[in-house]
Amino acid sequence: MARITKRFVDALRAGSADIVHWDDDLTGFGVRVRPSGSKSYVFAYRAGGGGRRGRLRKMTLGTSTKITAEEARQAAKKANAGAMIGEDPAGEKQAQRADMPVSELVEHYLSEGPADKPDKKASSWETDASNLRRHVVPLLGRRRTSTLTKADLQRFQSDVSKGRTKAPPTAKGARKRGRIRVRGGAGTAWRATVVLSAMLAWAVDRGHLKANPAAGVRLNKPPSRERFLDDAELARLGDAVAAMEREGVNAASLTIARLLALTGARKTEIASLRWRYVDFQRGALILPDSKTGAKVIPLGAPAMAVLMAWGERFDSMSGDQYVFPAERGEGFHVGHSKVWRRLREKAGLSGVRLHDLRHTHASAGIALNQSLFIVGKVLGHKKARTTEKYAHLELDPVRAAADQTAKRVADAMKGGDANSKVVRLAREK
Repeated sequence: MARITKRFVDALRAGSADIVHWDDDLTGFGVRVRPSGSKSYVFAYRAGGGGRRGRLRKMTLGTSTKITAEEARQAAKKANAGAMIGEDPAGEKQAQRADMPVSELVEHYLSEGPADKPDKKASSWETDASNLRRHVVPLLGRRRTSTLTKADLQRFQSDVSKGRTKAPPTAKGARKRGRIRVRGGAGTAWRATVVLSAMLAWAVDRGHLKANPAAGVRLNKPPSRERFLDDAELARLGDAVAAMEREGVNAASLTIARLLALTGARKTEIASLRWRYVDFQRGALILPDSKTGAKVIPLGAPAMAVLMAWGERFDSMSGDQYVFPAERGEGFHVGHSKVWRRLREKAGLSGVRLHDLRHTHASAGIALNQSLFIVGKVLGHKKARTTEKYAHLELDPVRAAADQTAKRVADAMKGGDANSKVVRLAREK
């Protein structure tokens, strides 16, 4: 094809599947381009002295962001020299990876895993990194990956459930924003174990492990935390918002809370909103990216009114400006969680999360006889099963109808009661 050089590699473009471009000068040396656009240097050879009967092996030399084309070429030549005298460079590399400490595998996974999972959001990788570094590494970091067993992973989940990785908040200033809290508990243990299992499955796919020791591990039951505010609670919440506005509490935080209740959007979708994503003509938020990809969030008239009123505070509502800009520095407002804790206590809603406003929006729609399909569309669910957790709420309108019917039948059956009104049932035709 061509000689693999920096200029050649830089000019390569991704396709719909993995493509390997082989070098003309060095047999077996190539550069692989994934659909995500990531590029890595590879070397293919036959184990067992380089003969045609040897088993075909392929090894990754490194990504184009970590090594140069010339460095990859030299690594391929070294591997080729070893293969010619009967060595198996790829097998040795796999053995080394299988024998690496879990802490090293964690960093290897976080570094190279995104190239293998291009559809996974950066925010999801950040969450995985937190689970791996704050729970897996403290408990299993020194263990050799190849020695892990199913019992080890079952014990890991139990230890995290008991709070063995719980740590005090980081000191202020350790991060640009906020403080890191590491908690234990069944839910945290479930998430950390799922992430650990995914990392080990990736290690199997990469040939670092022969089998996933997490296979068959009994996971904690995922916590179900669907909390819905009823009309009385929503009324108290509205009163608390109005009272705190009069008290001069941060207006951005209170407006974010209003919009979360009125739209059913996710917290970050509203907090990080930019004015160019707000389409007042169509009555929608047009998000180019979200947890589930590009998304359109329909806006009801009350939500539109809140956004318009908030926009009157600014000289401009266009471009990349944040709807809720940070009070200091760049970025968007992040103080809404702290204000929410004050707000929920004032409203007598102890323990209610901001995310529960999304659940409340869904329950309100179902109470109005909206189908799960429509509710899922409003919330931006890509998969129908995501909305199915609200299925039990669909019984509420049906239950109300059954209640009315039962009362009519009961009244009809009170024919002998002097104080009751006789209701004659229609005869069957």
